[in-house]
Amino acid sequence: MNDEDRYEAGLGMRRAVLGSAHVDRSLTNRNELTEEIQNFITRYAWGEIWTRDGLPRHTRSLLTIAMTVALNRSEELALHLRAAKNNGVTREHIKEVLLQSVIYCGVPAANSAFHLVDKLFREDDAATTKP
Repeated sequence: MNDEDRYEAGLGMRRAVLGSAHVDRSLTNRNELTEEIQNFITRYAWGEIWTRDGLPRHTRSLLTIAMTVALNRSEELALHLRAAKNNGVTREHIKEVLLQSVIYCGVPAANSAFHLVDKLFREDDAATTKP
């Protein structure tokens, strides 16, 4: 694939995983400072890695959640927690990843992630129960 093909494949994968609304916002909010990093992320993270056949999207989501916990990157963690359901990840799967993270990432990182997950689940529940 050339860079243009990789970008288009990445854009499609990004939309499938994160949702078009998120992708459209990130594209709209690009500016002189962020345009190149957004292009790079789309081409390589999404167009080169997420499109590979070696792992299903479900597994890639679980790995990404675990790695963002380990790195204590709550903004990226929140993004991938919201997107995980697009890849068939259940709340039970997320809970198990967080419990595994306690051992390998440490209590503070996993505890912080549990708090974030609880907040996001409550927000999601509230949004789905509103008339």
